[in-house]
Amino acid sequence: MIDFEAVTKRYPDGTEAVRDFSLHIPSGSLTALVGSSGSGKTTLLRCINRMVDPTSGAILIDGENVADRPAVQLRRSIGYVMQQSGLLPHRKVIDNVATVLRLNGQPKKEAHARAREVLDVVGIAHSMFERYPSQLSGGQAQRVGVARALAADPNILLMDEPFGAVDPIVRAELQAETRRLHRELNKTVVFVTHDIDEAFALADIVVIMKSGGQVAQIGSPAEILANPADNFVEQFVGLDTKRRHLRIEERDGEQIVVTADGRVAGVLDS
Repeated sequence: MIDFEAVTKRYPDGTEAVRDFSLHIPSGSLTALVGSSGSGKTTLLRCINRMVDPTSGAILIDGENVADRPAVQLRRSIGYVMQQSGLLPHRKVIDNVATVLRLNGQPKKEAHARAREVLDVVGIAHSMFERYPSQLSGGQAQRVGVARALAADPNILLMDEPFGAVDPIVRAELQAETRRLHRELNKTVVFVTHDIDEAFALADIVVIMKSGGQVAQIGSPAEILANPADNFVEQFVGLDTKRRHLRIEERDGEQIVVTADGRVAGVLDS
């Protein structure tokens, strides 16, 4: 599990990215931090693996303060997927995926065997293993980026706007793949996006951020849709324009939030 305890990040120029942010992320959940540019969501994500250190407050992983761990060691224990995949252009796909394993001292043969396993998991054809990143499509590169993040079998996977640079069709495919991987691998996933629809499609817990790192609302997609905290949340999720027509139905003893086209948006907690 991950706990943010009163985290504030203030940069040298006086910009306060987040202020007094607290959040509990249960083990095995998929939590989406969603907000527009300047809302502090990426800063919070990078505090988890110490790419950013908070000005005050603490981030705990399973009760241990991340500040007490060497930053490089911590980063190698946490999967990280970024928007542009971040693949090393001079290394083949299989070598990109094996990178963290090799840095951790694993022999090349074993690292490549593990790389092949995770490339299979994310749906990369064997014929692509020896290609370079420049020979991949955007969607393929992102899948390889996910495979690299999973190679060392981390308990935590951080995803920073990972599908923002691909077209809508590929994006929908990658979202579906993320749901499948989360369900099958049971990782704790923290996912940053500016797209509320993507957050609702993927997450168990959605954190809606305002400018300057203020939290507007935390809850499941169904809870937020059924009970938006204020006008800001209504506008952010599209309820004010009637873009989302919702109703609550009783099914098998549960309160189900249903959209106008019949899609189940979530289940309300009892």
